Amino acid sequence: MVYTSLAYVYDRLMEDAPYDQWIDFTKSIFSQSTHPINTIADLGCGTGEITMRLANLGYIMHGIDASLDMLTCAEQKAREQQLKINWLNQDLRQLEGLACIDAVISYCDVINYIISKSNIETVFKKVYECLHPEGIFIFDVHAMAYVKNYLSNQTYAYVADDISYIWFAHEGQSEGEVHHDLTFFTYFKRGTYERFDEYHQQKTYPPSIYEQLLKNAGFQSIHLYFDFSLDNNVSYHEASRVFFVARK
Repeated sequence: MVYTSLAYVYDRLMEDAPYDQWIDFTKSIFSQSTHPINTIADLGCGTGEITMRLANLGYIMHGIDASLDMLTCAEQKAREQQLKINWLNQDLRQLEGLACIDAVISYCDVINYIISKSNIETVFKKVYECLHPEGIFIFDVHAMAYVKNYLSNQTYAYVADDISYIWFAHEGQSEGEVHHDLTFFTYFKRGTYERFDEYHQQKTYPPSIYEQLLKNAGFQSIHLYFDFSLDNNVSYHEASRVFFVARK
């Protein structure tokens, strides 16, 4: 899914996103690495919030996204913060131009937008190829129970003076599949509003599927974590988010 108009209101809608938890989780995983982490590629970086936070910590960052509009927003924010980040407009299935990267991350359900197992495996192979021989790949996906019990067949709405939306999440034909229909109204001028619509499709798979696809891509050491916890004090059936850490 390539974000278009949504890119320009994305940060407003993601104000409550757990960015600090993603950063803390990332730093904790890095602290366990025997190989020093200096360069990071952020796949599906969106408007660059996580990318820039890591850049501010001193990492050399590459932000990759299929949406040029998202990257335009990200580049503008990075310029304002005087951050030097390499932004790349690429489909993750055709990832290229990166080599010996110490870590690749992909958060906020980006992998859930890759619907077919063959395309997921293609992305994993591309990641494997661009990593340093001791590199790390970290990504998250929705847990199956979360999709079934809290996401499918739900309606969400948000109303403010300058932006409003209504969001329908419909259960798909296969397990773990969700279709999202969103309608936005944003303030334009002189009391008028502009409408735009977005359609998104996501799919999640059981952890065993992702593990097998990672192994097919060449990864050997694979660990799972739930809901940002390194202690795994939350079970898979209770979790909303599953993290995979795969080492080359």
